[in-house]
Amino acid sequence: MTETRQKSALEPPAHSDLQEGDESGSREQGTFTLPAQVGGSGILDLLVETARDYARAAASENTLKAYVKDWAHFARWCRMRGAEPSPLSPELIGLYIADLAAPQGKSAALSASSIERRLSGLAWGYAQRGMQMDRKDRHIATVLAGIRRKHGRPPVQKEAILPEDLRDMLATLPHDLRGLRDRAILLIGFAGGLRRSEIVSLDHGKDDKPTSGGWAGVLEDGVLITLRGKTGWREVEIGRGSADQTCPVHALTQWLHYAKIDFGPLFVAVSRNGLSATSERLSGKHVARLIKSCVREAGLRPDLPEKERIALFAGHSLRAGLASSAEVDERYVQKQLGHASAEMTRRYQRRRDRFRVNLTKAAGL
Repeated sequence: MTETRQKSALEPPAHSDLQEGDESGSREQGTFTLPAQVGGSGILDLLVETARDYARAAASENTLKAYVKDWAHFARWCRMRGAEPSPLSPELIGLYIADLAAPQGKSAALSASSIERRLSGLAWGYAQRGMQMDRKDRHIATVLAGIRRKHGRPPVQKEAILPEDLRDMLATLPHDLRGLRDRAILLIGFAGGLRRSEIVSLDHGKDDKPTSGGWAGVLEDGVLITLRGKTGWREVEIGRGSADQTCPVHALTQWLHYAKIDFGPLFVAVSRNGLSATSERLSGKHVARLIKSCVREAGLRPDLPEKERIALFAGHSLRAGLASSAEVDERYVQKQLGHASAEMTRRYQRRRDRFRVNLTKAAGL
């Protein structure tokens, strides 16, 4: 008896948009179709479109783009060696990650964490083709364990921006519209312990658009941010500072006033003549460039060559700075950063004054 094969709700068509080198797959992730035995109708077709929208929202656009690039690299690697990426072969994946860790050609070796990220991309790519990659398969897991053991090293952490560093950075900003905006970005990012993507995704006033990651409201005692972060929705309270020059609430209200922002994206581009704000939301790259530029102008870490000291700082330096300098109970810092565990919060606490607590003497030696 012949069985009619039912299409998987998530299965892409043959030679679909997920071919090698095609980044459009990030837009078509989760290509929903009706089962073969179900006739189309207006209502069902609308539900298919709704399901596609939800599937596309399952991961961020940047994550999906990275996954598509991971799959394209794997597919190209396979074909250069006379193999095909499908059907799924754990043995082939094991050879692939071994080559990433110890490449035979001129390519640079990847770290264990980067290889694990590549595996996530491959698992996603196979899932789009109706196949499930088992990372615990011995051909993958044992090779990865060996890579971790032989090549594993502590993660490279960005330098924390401490309060004195932030003051020096703020002093480098001009007193024009761009300066007001960038001053508010740095202070809100630091005091809120926000990621750069979270900073630029905020709106002034609640907005349900897909590009909105939350909203900020200015209250009498501070700014209340309702944020959709990696761990779900959370509220971030940013209180007023002790001086206007370093107060994040004052900086934000000044920016909103002179930029004439009543609703919509909180941080936007400024016109070329620098006299007015546009409606164009800033990207997370602006925050990273802003931090590096201010670090350079403020002369932080003068003990290092310029290239090295600039590379030490990035968007996460603001979050690390708050975690490292806030002299309060650790649980409050954990809540502000939106961490699920205290251990994760401790990874962000990077003080330069090591051995401040001497447990040897405290133990009586």
